[in-house]
Amino acid sequence: MITNTKLSKIVPHVCLAILTLTCILPLLLLALASFTDEQTLLLNGYSFFPAKFSMAAYQYIFKAGNAILRAYSITIFITIIGTICNMAMTVLLAYPLARPGLKGRNLIAFIVFFTMLFNGGLVPTYIMYSQMFHIRDTIFALLIPSFLMSPFNVILVRNYFKTNIPDAIIEAAKLDGASEINTLVRVVLPMSTPIIGTIGLMSGLAYWNDWTNGLYYLVKRTDLYTIQNVLTNMLNNAQFLKTASQLQGVNVEMGTLPSVGIRMAIAVVALLPVVIVYPFIQKSFVKGIVVGGVKG
Repeated sequence: MITNTKLSKIVPHVCLAILTLTCILPLLLLALASFTDEQTLLLNGYSFFPAKFSMAAYQYIFKAGNAILRAYSITIFITIIGTICNMAMTVLLAYPLARPGLKGRNLIAFIVFFTMLFNGGLVPTYIMYSQMFHIRDTIFALLIPSFLMSPFNVILVRNYFKTNIPDAIIEAAKLDGASEINTLVRVVLPMSTPIIGTIGLMSGLAYWNDWTNGLYYLVKRTDLYTIQNVLTNMLNNAQFLKTASQLQGVNVEMGTLPSVGIRMAIAVVALLPVVIVYPFIQKSFVKGIVVGGVKG
């Protein structure tokens, strides 16, 4: 007989198992679809047990091996540098906002929050960056727009500092002669690894998944394309070739242009590095989101 105590333990585990499956199964189906023959996908749809496997989608992608490697290196560089800059600017703004001695901190916090609700729009933003800052067709076009500063991250870090860093510790550091910078670097940041890991992951994912900056600001310098831009171009080219061959009556076998499989393979290629890195910072990410989201 199942007691209430056992039932209270079983039900949450069953619910978590179901939620886990709903997250894992689509990814598994995505990976299997990328290895499935194009004609099989068109005839039978997606399946966990494909009738015919094929590497055509990956062969199409990795034909441009040098372009893929260059795009990966640029994406990794942009992700690392952009994440570091984002974290530095976020912490340097959030820390003063968390200190009660800052005059006008509520007004500054309101201005930060205001930018989450309203912005100038795409066209004014493009004109500002391209004509005033002249970042078009430069590496800065991938670093600066949209992701260099996140007001959400600032609010998250500020709340963490206010609720988890005792004022007594900061005052003790000041009594020992520490400056504000030393207090931040040697006292506050070592106690804030969960929230630092959280904003690092979120900003890193934003840079890794970004393709709009390359689309808007890289007109001539296609050699600066990130992996997302290169893969998007490959998908567009495959769809164009397939459509053109059909319109012109060219006899092209459906299997030679695996447009559906390419979409799945592109998703796998772009997602794989994130899947590898995420487990190492999962604990810090969850803790940082929970604690930093507390209203301060």
